[in-house]
Amino acid sequence: MAADCLFCRIISQEIPSDIVYEDDAVLAFRDINPQAPVHILVIPKKHIPTIADLEDVDKELMGHIHLVIKKLAEQEGVAEEGYRVVVNCRESAAQSVFHVHFHLLGGRSFGWPPG
Repeated sequence: MAADCLFCRIISQEIPSDIVYEDDAVLAFRDINPQAPVHILVIPKKHIPTIADLEDVDKELMGHIHLVIKKLAEQEGVAEEGYRVVVNCRESAAQSVFHVHFHLLGGRSFGWPPG
């Protein structure tokens, strides 16, 4: 845990959130500024600043996160129609919280390329 990390503070419940899933390794909660009808952030409980900081030891955790995303898409009713998963890495890609996080977005149509 990083004391100055917003998401670590959410994990430790210092900051309230609308949690939709939690297990020993992962926390998922609704984004406070949703960009789609379904907008859930899925984060590892382990503090990893960016996906560029991932190491071999994180392989199982990252696979687990993707299975959680699949489960949440089904739970939220967007699995059949389709959904988007977004990960931003560093400032130029619009990462604003430096704790790896996956955006699960669904419930509307998306264009390509993303804006």
